[in-house]
Amino acid sequence: MLNGFEVAQRASEQLAQITGLKPGTVSALSEEDQGWRVTVDMIEMKYIPDTRDVLALYEARLDSKGNLLSYQRTRRYRRDQTTDEE
Repeated sequence: MLNGFEVAQRASEQLAQITGLKPGTVSALSEEDQGWRVTVDMIEMKYIPDTRDVLALYEARLDSKGNLLSYQRTRRYRRDQTTDEE
């Protein structure tokens, strides 16, 4: 059985492989009846300065063994954006 840290790491790695994007932070993690739900901030566009980077939240669902079952992008935002308003 995987622990939360291992699941978060696997979700980040698998999302990076499938999307080609660099993972940032894991912003949410929850265990469900038949697996896990993980939200990862992915860097979609890199800029200088990095406060202009475009990030996106990706929600991934993994089974109890840490295998990616599904994912979707739920939000895009600039790194310097401090509120939920777009």
